[in-house]
Amino acid sequence: MTDRRALFPLKSILLPGCIMDLQIFEARYLDMVSRCFKQGEAFLIMPLESGPESGQGDLRFAAIGCEAAIVDWQQRDNGLLGIRVEGRRRGGVSDVEVAPDGLVNANVIWLEEQPDQVLNAEHEDLQALHAALLDHPIAEGLGLPPLADSQQQLSYELAFLLPFSLDQKSVLLAIESPSARLHQISEWLELMQA
Repeated sequence: MTDRRALFPLKSILLPGCIMDLQIFEARYLDMVSRCFKQGEAFLIMPLESGPESGQGDLRFAAIGCEAAIVDWQQRDNGLLGIRVEGRRRGGVSDVEVAPDGLVNANVIWLEEQPDQVLNAEHEDLQALHAALLDHPIAEGLGLPPLADSQQQLSYELAFLLPFSLDQKSVLLAIESPSARLHQISEWLELMQA
């Protein structure tokens, strides 16, 4: 299935089921948010590999991004619009176009998720790490749901919360199998401890 969506290039990454707070101040993104509210649509956050987040100049983003559904908004103390988005589906893009106002649009090809699997004994260390990460004040403020017995949820939330590079997080977003994603996270954690 393909949809035409606005893209939000960002030097950060959103993953399915995860929450991100964004501050919106550029006119094109204010218009994009307004359209999303009016039409009940979401936009796609694309991890920006090179080029400025302002969208001016030569942009290069990762092959796969994540659908961002607006779940809350507020006017910040600085007068700017703050939105909270939740990651939904993964998607790849084609036929990228830049509108006169600089907003990037593309056809999004939604990617199928592999069937989820339950957690087992080999995931106990990762579950304990996840619980410790959720105790951090920044993570507490995100309001992530309690961990279900889900390899998919654990893998995406660990990928989101751990201090991996943008390239590593993009690799994790692209992995189709939840168990393979958890295996890759475990390997990188072992390398960090070496």
